[in-house]
Amino acid sequence: MSTDASFLYTVGILTVSDTSSLDATKDKSGPLLVNLLTETKQYNVQQKAIVPDDISLIQKTIEHWTDTLSLDLVLITGGTGFAPRDQTPEAVTPLLDRLTPGITHVLLSTSTHVTPFAALSRPVTGIRKKSFIITFPGSPKACKENLSAILNILPHGLDLLKDKASSSSHHKHHHHHSCVHRSDTHGHHEGLSVSLDTPVSQRARTSPYPLISVNEAEKLIANHAHTTEVISIPVSQELIGHVLAEDIKAVEAVPGYRASIVDGYAVRALQGPGIYTVGSVSLASESTSTHEIPKDHIVRIATGGMVPSDMDAVVMVEDTRLIETTDDGKEEKRVEILVKTTTGENIREIGSDCDIGTTVGYKRETISTVGGELGVLASVGIRHVKVYRKPRVGVLSTGNEVVDHVSTNELKQGEIRDTNRITLLGAIKTAGYEAVDLGIIQDNVETIEQRLKTALKEQVDVLITTGGVSMGEADFMKPVLEQKLGAKIHFGRVKMKPGKPTTFATRELDNKLIFALPGNPASAIVTFYLFVLPGLRKMAGYTHYANPIIPVEITNDISLDPRPEYHRVKISIVNNKFIANSTGGQRSSRILSLGQANGLLQLPGWSQEQQKLSKGDTVACVLIGQLNPI
Repeated sequence: MSTDASFLYTVGILTVSDTSSLDATKDKSGPLLVNLLTETKQYNVQQKAIVPDDISLIQKTIEHWTDTLSLDLVLITGGTGFAPRDQTPEAVTPLLDRLTPGITHVLLSTSTHVTPFAALSRPVTGIRKKSFIITFPGSPKACKENLSAILNILPHGLDLLKDKASSSSHHKHHHHHSCVHRSDTHGHHEGLSVSLDTPVSQRARTSPYPLISVNEAEKLIANHAHTTEVISIPVSQELIGHVLAEDIKAVEAVPGYRASIVDGYAVRALQGPGIYTVGSVSLASESTSTHEIPKDHIVRIATGGMVPSDMDAVVMVEDTRLIETTDDGKEEKRVEILVKTTTGENIREIGSDCDIGTTVGYKRETISTVGGELGVLASVGIRHVKVYRKPRVGVLSTGNEVVDHVSTNELKQGEIRDTNRITLLGAIKTAGYEAVDLGIIQDNVETIEQRLKTALKEQVDVLITTGGVSMGEADFMKPVLEQKLGAKIHFGRVKMKPGKPTTFATRELDNKLIFALPGNPASAIVTFYLFVLPGLRKMAGYTHYANPIIPVEITNDISLDPRPEYHRVKISIVNNKFIANSTGGQRSSRILSLGQANGLLQLPGWSQEQQKLSKGDTVACVLIGQLNPI
């Protein structure tokens, strides 16, 4: 059979699994089905997706594949068992125009022949419009057994469904009609986005991307934000914000010599109080002579100075009395020790603070901005350490109406100054990561494609774009990612306000992260803190990469939106409590709502039971900046 795409059946493979929806590497059945179909050279797998065990998400994916893309075959694996979350049959059955009990019987018969426990599976097969839908168990072994059982009859059934006649005698049905095994690719592509060739009059009126929760989005990002490689860098201020990739052990003792804790006199403890000659001086920056010190001598010593080897205690200067000076009156000649002392008193022994081999830094610890870790490493002789490389982040603004805020003297009608890029570049740098300014590009498919490819190939580990992710006729970001860059969009809509069209994608080619954020300024910065920054931290090796959340008291009533909302606030500490003051109007386009904001209230969605929050209520708040003291 020819492998020309026009003669291949178009297929979508859907994996239904809570686990795999959060970590695609856990999906074994979906890729297996792809391989089994591809080996026959009769099928073109154009769509692949993973959704949790959620009836609505399963149905939305199937409806898009059958009603919009008109795929010939839809195979679904997972969710056909007896567990409470197994809801695939309940999702699929209402969508079917006609059932195909013969295929269902073959699937059950094949499985129960292998093991009687297969009777606990609930397969569903049938037809929706011109698409053939078949459900398989989640087990790779069961998938292979089931598909193998019907693989030879599938082409004939698909041809009958498409009302095609056969010219191949070896595919004849027992009713003696025949069919041609072919299908039309309809210009399909991988992913949910509508083809870039689609005229605006035929564009989708609703988004094909499932609406997922913020929590689900956070988990998807965490599962794909892989830790960067290990590098070695010098112990310097440049180390701040890096995460150690190894345990660090001291190579030098601290102190490295017997050091005085106080300003005073090094003495022999057993000799006790009395009048002694001041024989020499030991300062913190120098040591005394190694020659033996006479029995009636003591050594004047400064804090941190080296204690002579034949001295075993230090008496504070406050516990002494000057008896005699040198002839010129500049130096002490004789001093009286007024107190008894004990061996070791006021002396820091070698290694008493930190001995050689002591672990002074642990793998996955962060070198904080406080600076203490730098001092510790330097004190014990560590000159270089291995850390996880910080990701390099590029920021690109898109939009025909967007102009540079510096180089544009006067706005023309319909132009707006680019605020997203400078805001995000500043936020990235403040967080401790290298930010790359990728400029502004217009809403042009070829330009977007080339700029994204260049940035991902040569410049950055993480790419942030703003604009072009909604439903407008010039919103090309999602289709360009899927159709031109070969990216996998893990989510394209999030149930939140602001930031609903936020998009997250990766490329299998290089595992780089792509965040396509909304163009409205408040949406862009809110979604950066909620989604991008935790991803950057995880890539940089942070163990605790999630945003800190604190309880705050609100100072005014707040009406709730149907979607969970992230309300910008100024948090201060008043009377030992966190107090949150709203930054005013919360429209996603209102950048003034970001002024002095250091927190995002996590407001629940509106419900009949709760329609607003009242002044004085305590609300969870994402901390995104330093606390205001008053």
